[in-house]
Amino acid sequence: MKEFTQLIEIRPDHIDALNHVNNVVYLQWVQDVASAHWNAIASDEMKKQYSWVVLKHEIEYFAQAFLNDVIQAKTWVFKSAGVRSERHVELYNHKTGKLLVRAKTTWCLLDAKTMKPRRIEQDILQLFHQVLTN
Repeated sequence: MKEFTQLIEIRPDHIDALNHVNNVVYLQWVQDVASAHWNAIASDEMKKQYSWVVLKHEIEYFAQAFLNDVIQAKTWVFKSAGVRSERHVELYNHKTGKLLVRAKTTWCLLDAKTMKPRRIEQDILQLFHQVLTN
């Protein structure tokens, strides 16, 4: 699996009435880091040819984050089959290394022109998964 990481700085608009990052913001970051990963590794041609939609989110919250904290987001594609891809995301406090959030999201690949589900082919699998060779 090829891991992608990204740093996120917490802004005042991320904070809720309890003075910590709102749970909905974490979910947005889960989607944002997935998109950033795709945009970092996919060619311009692939971005024109394919699109992704979320089918399901599972998210666990372990600790809080606060204004001025920096979050390290880590993501990787765990498995892909047919038209579906399972992506994992973990969000950590960058300074302490403490795990804040763990998420698993199921994505569906679409043909960008027809917006219909499309089988995940080898070109995408090679981007997301390391090929083990001896």
